[in-house]
Amino acid sequence: MIARADTALKKPITVALTGASGAQYGLRLIDVLVAAGHEVWVMISKAAHMVIATETDIELPAQPQRLVEALSKRSGARPGQIRCFGREDWMAPVASGSGAPSAMVVCPCSTGTLSAVATGASNNLIERAADVAIKERRTLVLVPRESPFSPIHLEHMLALSRLGVVILPAAPGFYHRPQSIDDLIDFIVARVLNQLGIEHSLVPRWGEVVNKDD
Repeated sequence: MIARADTALKKPITVALTGASGAQYGLRLIDVLVAAGHEVWVMISKAAHMVIATETDIELPAQPQRLVEALSKRSGARPGQIRCFGREDWMAPVASGSGAPSAMVVCPCSTGTLSAVATGASNNLIERAADVAIKERRTLVLVPRESPFSPIHLEHMLALSRLGVVILPAAPGFYHRPQSIDDLIDFIVARVLNQLGIEHSLVPRWGEVVNKDD
């Protein structure tokens, strides 16, 4: 686990959840970033709210301020540590290169969002924020969860990868000998943290000793 920081908040990181299966990855990522002391800017699409309701017992309101309260209570965030933005909040800092934080993660990333980001659609705030990250040459990590991938999906991922976007499919490994669903979730969250340059002990790195019962 990551020890909770008691100092000033670290640089903001944007986390967006879209309508792919795997809401648990994004929710866990928010919790871990909060524990690491980062300010976290959150966007949850309408489809993602439906996925969360389907895949978990977590109830999250759509209204941004109520969502802040719910996520803060869930993660133990300090006042002001989590900020949430609506899908058409064009005055949000993530909508501009002059206000966006240094990194963004879309986790999970639906193939619809993948397509929109690859083509620069910017039809909602999540897509615009990703577009800003690309144009400003900032870290953008997309966590697609789909199977199988079609040629359309693969072409979009290749195009984005060539632009410097990190494509990190939600495909957990098993060399750490997972004992629970939480272990599988943490495998992917750990990979995201690696891309963000955030130290963690969620999953042993390759070559480290794993103490698991046979």
